Amino acid sequence: MTFQKRLVMILAIALCAGGLYAAGRLGMTVHREETEEPVEESFFGHRETLYLWYADEALTDYLNSVAVSYSEYQDSVRVVPVYTQGLEYLETINKASLQTQEGPDLYLVSNDSLEKAYLAGLACEVQLPEGTPPMADILPQTAIRAVTYHDKQIGYPYYFETSCLLYNKTYLEDWARAQIESERDQALAEDAQEQAENGDVEEEINESTEAVEITEEELLAKLEEALPENIDEILALADVYDAPEQVEAVFKWDVSDIFYNYFMVGGCIDVGGINGDNAESIHIYNEDAIRALRVYQNLNQFFSIDTKEISYDGVLQDFLDGKIVYTVATSDALSKLQKAKEDGDFAYEFGVSRVPNVSGELSSASLSVTQCVAVNGYSSKKEMANEFAVYLTQHTTDELYTRTGKLPVYRDSTYEDPNAAAFLMEYENAVPMPKMIETSNFWVEMEIAFAKIWEGADANDVLKALSEQIMSQVLGESYTEEYIDVPIPVEETEEELEEEDGTQEQGGN
Repeated sequence: MTFQKRLVMILAIALCAGGLYAAGRLGMTVHREETEEPVEESFFGHRETLYLWYADEALTDYLNSVAVSYSEYQDSVRVVPVYTQGLEYLETINKASLQTQEGPDLYLVSNDSLEKAYLAGLACEVQLPEGTPPMADILPQTAIRAVTYHDKQIGYPYYFETSCLLYNKTYLEDWARAQIESERDQALAEDAQEQAENGDVEEEINESTEAVEITEEELLAKLEEALPENIDEILALADVYDAPEQVEAVFKWDVSDIFYNYFMVGGCIDVGGINGDNAESIHIYNEDAIRALRVYQNLNQFFSIDTKEISYDGVLQDFLDGKIVYTVATSDALSKLQKAKEDGDFAYEFGVSRVPNVSGELSSASLSVTQCVAVNGYSSKKEMANEFAVYLTQHTTDELYTRTGKLPVYRDSTYEDPNAAAFLMEYENAVPMPKMIETSNFWVEMEIAFAKIWEGADANDVLKALSEQIMSQVLGESYTEEYIDVPIPVEETEEELEEEDGTQEQGGN
């Protein structure tokens, strides 16, 4: 390990800046709170004790129930979940591991903090119990990438967060029916015209006076057409969509939050290579990323959204009120919409699909955060900790979503719900947050860059400056990118298009 890397690691642990963004995204609170006193040791007799630390209060009841079930499954071990919260989560773990006898044997942590944890000795390479299949055989590759650091798996993937396209299914089904009926009317009119031209004007067309029922297969096929494959298809629908009176926007999302914006450049930018751990594989400033950000900027012309007033909660409420057809949402929307529907506060059906590509040429990829179980390198009970980690992340996840709202990495009955399955599909194609300490501020700076571009700043200049800043941090010295000249397409006026058509007609004659 280089001196620079050690220094950066020490500072990162001391400040504990890493993992905060993901912790907020996954619902972690940020105030230190005393935990309950552990049950008396005498009650458990000879049992060994494992301490499991976590920082999301929504998991408390669930983890306690898992601890009880594990004591029945493995009667020689008891597990004590310890709720620990705050800005200094890793620092607290570090102090407890070095200074007390009750530091965690294993703990939950977001994948972007794994390098800091590993370099501080707080995470070690997983040791799968005998008979356990390799994680790569049973888990999505995104999950494996999230916990892989320099070819070592240093955590057990547990649950994830990413963003998908959320849509008002009721509106789109109504649109699909109208399209089918319009197409039928057009076909009947063309048939009548053909008969008239053939002299069959006296023959009655019974079909024109009879309502033909739309089949479920027809409706589903037309509905699929309304699910956009790229941004252009959203714009095309916005141009022709006869929206209900209450609809204020065909497409609206939180443009102030990188988590809901990143899909626009996720398929074009590389930060840390496939596993997010390679400082020599950083490619932020490139032609495709510039083009993608220009597409993003142009969306402000169609969907005027104020970055200072927009919020995710506000957008989701607008969706609940039927004011939006499409939005970009995280998995928390599923439980919120379902509860609102049960309470009578949501009068529509909804659906989830993958985020659209930027264009026909530029692919998209959402950002993902994987919450992991790490085995503490300072624990004297690593073998038992590894065994419980497998039990927790692979054998008890069937109720994880229903009881906590967290989507498990392990494929189980949760994904019988097609909307939950859509999030898993998006996750499988998502970009894991990188682990590198040197790029820990990338997401904040990228969010600032998106805001500048949305407000009209030149995408090329902003992206170039961002890349130079991040590369300077990684290299430890000033870095300058070679300017990439990407011409801005000039939209032709109607007069120019008419002139071109006239020229082509003359040439044809």
